[in-house]
Amino acid sequence: TEAIGLYNLGQSCCLNSLLQVFLMNIHFTGILRRITVPLSPAQRRNNVPYQMLLLLEKMQCGKCKAVGPTDLACCLSEHRVKLFVQHDAAQLFLTLWNLLKKQMKKPELVAELRDLYTICIQEHLACQNCSFEIKSNSAMLTLPLPVLDANSQRLKTLKDCLQYFFHPEELTGQNMCFCQQCGRKTTFLQSMKLVHLPQTLTLHLKRFCFERSSHTHKLSHSLPFPQELDFNEVLTENQCQSDDSEKATWQYELFAVVAHSGSSSCGHYCAYIRSLTECKWYCFNDSEVCQVSWDDVKCTYGHSNLYWRETAYLLIYMKKQPQ
Repeated sequence: TEAIGLYNLGQSCCLNSLLQVFLMNIHFTGILRRITVPLSPAQRRNNVPYQMLLLLEKMQCGKCKAVGPTDLACCLSEHRVKLFVQHDAAQLFLTLWNLLKKQMKKPELVAELRDLYTICIQEHLACQNCSFEIKSNSAMLTLPLPVLDANSQRLKTLKDCLQYFFHPEELTGQNMCFCQQCGRKTTFLQSMKLVHLPQTLTLHLKRFCFERSSHTHKLSHSLPFPQELDFNEVLTENQCQSDDSEKATWQYELFAVVAHSGSSSCGHYCAYIRSLTECKWYCFNDSEVCQVSWDDVKCTYGHSNLYWRETAYLLIYMKKQPQ
């Protein structure tokens, strides 16, 4: 019933933040509680879903303000997840999710996990010289949203980032594609169309920018995001490949923000999460947990002149319950 922190084992703030986002999601824990317990002690030690379940029970049964995720961290290291190093939250989220999916033995639980998080996109490639068109479907765990446009201009809001991601792009010059119908390279129009959105939607703000010198720097400019998000108000008809019943479920409420403070080479993660049972916001900063306001969460919008301030990196939205 109480928000419990996780001790930092040594540069484990990224892992701790993501674990809190997973374990505060009652839809995820509903799946986790139904896993098959591995038979042997060795299998149990190396099973990520089981170790995550043990950690959840430890957090719920303990009398301490924080617990140590040591056994889970050791389990992850057996699966080549490095400890005591800085992680990228988007990459580590994908790694954890893939390990969970791989080690859940019940096919129905794997299907539920996939349905809970997976975004479905259809990519269109259309020749601008004839009627030739290629369509391909892909599944994504996060929507990787640029925060700069093609001219390196700052996108000002989350809505701008989403619209830019789904905006058609003309492939010309060196980017031209071979058209089977024309028999030569031609200009193509590339576009993304949204097919399906999951119950728990993860948006990745691409704040880390790679320069030609292979140096990475962080983009810290202000980028507001709303508490409520309706994709029907964000995307046009041409950017969707869905029926009305699917679109009727595209209304979301913000559930969590994984925020990064510091620079690309030296930083710290924490998580702001809205309790689904209490409807209160909490800040999970390793072993320290405190209740916060929406104004505190808005401090993660970013600020151009304050590079060390917390800046939202992952936004996790949850489908609104039908009235």
